[in-house]
Amino acid sequence: MMRRILARPAAMQAAFYLAGGAWPLIAYRSFELVTGAKREPWLVKMVALITVVIGGVLATDPAGTARQTRLLGVGTAAAYALVDVWYAGIRSRIRPVYLLDAVAEAALVVTWLARRPT
Repeated sequence: MMRRILARPAAMQAAFYLAGGAWPLIAYRSFELVTGAKREPWLVKMVALITVVIGGVLATDPAGTARQTRLLGVGTAAAYALVDVWYAGIRSRIRPVYLLDAVAEAALVVTWLARRPT
């Protein structure tokens, strides 16, 4: 099972980003119920759209064999994890639920790094 997951890291991350990015676009009220009220809904939707685009790009190389795919996957997961930890864990500016996302993003980074580049 673990081999299959490691064989398709971009597909796993793409699914996570497509679903997560779509959530505030199609069900904004439920998104705010879980993550807290936002001052700038347009900014939430912009980040959501960017996340969907990243998911779409990752989906074009599900095995993550291209160097660019690997860099996009690791880079975005690390960036999202750092933002989650900084603003939810250290600064307490956003709800602690974002720390769950940080765990998922860290798992994506570990998955990418545990896999040998081709």
